[in-house]
Amino acid sequence: MNAAVNPNKALWEKGDFTRIADTMCKSGEALVEKLGITKGLKVLDLGCGDGTTAVPAAKLGADVLGIDIARNLVEAGNRRAAKLGLTNLKFQEGDASNLEQVPDKSFDLVVSIFGAMFAPKPFDVAKEMVRVTRPGGRIVMGNWIPNDPTLVAQILKISSNYTPPPPEGFVSPMTWGVESNVIERFAAAGVPADKITFARDTFTFNFPGTPSALVDEFRKYYGPTMNAFEAAEKQGRTAELQKQLEELFNSQNKGQNATSIPATFLSVTVAV
Repeated sequence: MNAAVNPNKALWEKGDFTRIADTMCKSGEALVEKLGITKGLKVLDLGCGDGTTAVPAAKLGADVLGIDIARNLVEAGNRRAAKLGLTNLKFQEGDASNLEQVPDKSFDLVVSIFGAMFAPKPFDVAKEMVRVTRPGGRIVMGNWIPNDPTLVAQILKISSNYTPPPPEGFVSPMTWGVESNVIERFAAAGVPADKITFARDTFTFNFPGTPSALVDEFRKYYGPTMNAFEAAEKQGRTAELQKQLEELFNSQNKGQNATSIPATFLSVTVAV
C-alpha cells in the first residue's frame, strides 16, 4: 500500500544514499553555517537523508528533527546522532507533502536541501512547510535547477533519457528550481511574493577517488542513477550511459588528486 502512496519511498530506499551523502558533508556544513543557527532554535530538516544538514545544525545547538521518506536513511541518521552524542537531534519517517505527525507552528526554521523538491504534490509540500513554521520563522530550500549545466541537473537529465516516461500527472522535482513556480506554490499557501528571496549558490561534491570512481558510487547507490542503469541494461545501452556520465564527471571535476565537482542550485528563503 505504501508504494501506492509514495513511489519516492522505493526510490530513496534503493541503494544507499549515505554513500553519496558522504561526498556532500563539507558543503552541508558550509550551508548550515550561513543559516544563523542559535542554541535552542527549533529546526525541522525535511528530506534530511542521514543528516547532511541536520547534523551540523544540531552541532550548533539547535533542537533538530529530521524527517525523511526512506526508512534506511532515518535509521542511519539516528545511528549517526547516537554516535555523535547529539541528544538534540532525532530522525523519523515522514512524507514532506503530508506532515500529519507535526503540529502547526512548531518550528523556527524549516530546512530542505534537495529533499522536499523530490516529494510529489509540490503545492501540498509548500502548504505543509508553511503550516509547521511559526510566524516570524523561516523556510530555507535548496533546489536543483532544470537544464542547469552543472552536475546534478545533468545527471538527472542524462538519466531521464534512459528511464521510461513518468506516469501521467507527474510533476518533475526540477520545477522547484524555477523561481516563478516557487512563488506560485508559496502564494497558494498564503505567503506573498515579497516574502520570498532567491539566490544562486554552489554545493560541492568531494570524493577521495577519481571522477570515474564517483560515477560508480552513483551507479551503485543513488536511486535515480540505479534506475537509469537498470533501464539502459534492458536497452543494451549500459556502456553508452556509463560513458556519458564519466564524460560529465571528468569535465566538471575541479580537483587535482581527488574529485571536487561544484553544482549550482537555487537557494530559496521564505519569511513566514
